[in-house]
Amino acid sequence: MQGALSLFDLVPGKMLGDRFLIKGTSRQGGMSAVFRVHDETRGEAVELQLFPGGLFDTADEAKDFAAMWQPWMAISSPQVARVLEVVELGGSQALITELPGGTPLRQLINDGRRFSESEVIALGLEICAGLSAIHGRKLAHGDIKPKTIFLRDERDNGNESGRWVPRLVDAGVTTALWQAKHLGEQTALIGTPFYAPIEQFGGTSPNASSDVYNLATVMYELLTGVLPWKGSSFLEIFQAKLEKTIPPMATRNSEVDVSPAFEAVIARGLSGDPEVRYPDAIRLGAALTDLS
Repeated sequence: MQGALSLFDLVPGKMLGDRFLIKGTSRQGGMSAVFRVHDETRGEAVELQLFPGGLFDTADEAKDFAAMWQPWMAISSPQVARVLEVVELGGSQALITELPGGTPLRQLINDGRRFSESEVIALGLEICAGLSAIHGRKLAHGDIKPKTIFLRDERDNGNESGRWVPRLVDAGVTTALWQAKHLGEQTALIGTPFYAPIEQFGGTSPNASSDVYNLATVMYELLTGVLPWKGSSFLEIFQAKLEKTIPPMATRNSEVDVSPAFEAVIARGLSGDPEVRYPDAIRLGAALTDLS
C-alpha cells in the first residue's frame, strides 16, 4: 500500500498509486488540487482531483465522501465532465473525471473577451441543459463560477459561427464535502461569496436554486464584464447582496446593450428570495428559450 502523499509526489512525471502518471496541474481550489494525468488502467487522459486526508476528521467521513459520488457517476451530459470513480491514494481521496477540454471561462474573461446577449443566452441554455441533468437527480453543482466552466470554441473544428460549447467541472464537490462532514442544513459558507446567494452566507446548503443564482451571476458578468455587486471583501459582498434591487446592467457598464426581457430573466435568477428565484435550471432554461 502506498504511504502518505507528499508534495514531492505531486509533480509532472510522478506516478500515483502505480496507476496515474501526472502530466501537469489543471487548477487549484481551496480544498483540493486538480491534475491532468494519464490513467494507465483506462489507457486515457483524465483529471484527478486530490482531497487531502486532513480534510476528513475520521475514516468514516472519507468513506462517506467516496460514497457520495455514486449517483454522480450515472450523470451523462455533454455539458458536465463525467465522474468516473473515486480512488484512495496515500490517505487522500482522488476524484477521477473526464478531461473538460477547452479554455476556462475565467481565463477568457481576464483576457478581455466580451460576449453579446445572444452568445450569453446560448451559453446559458447549454449550461442549463447540463444542470437539468444534475437537478433531475436531486443533486446540485454547488459552486458554478467562471473557474468551473470550460468553453470549447467550435471554430476550432471548422465552424465559422463560433459557437461556444461549455462544460462544467467540479460538479458536486462542494455538496459532497458538506454531506460527508455531516454539516446538516446550516453551517459556514461553503462556496464562492461573489457567486453565492444570500442564504448561503447564513449557512444554507447548496441546492438547485443556488445553482440558478450562480449561473445568473455568471451571465450578468459575461454581458457587462463586471459582477452585479461592488465589493472586495466577504462583508462588503454580503452587505451589497442585502439590497433587494438588482443593479441594472447599464449602471454597472454604460456601454452594455441589453434587452429588457433578458434583464428581467437575469434579475429573477438573481433574486435574494428563493421563493421568487427560478427553482432550478429547467425553469431558467425555459425562460431563456423564450428569449432565443
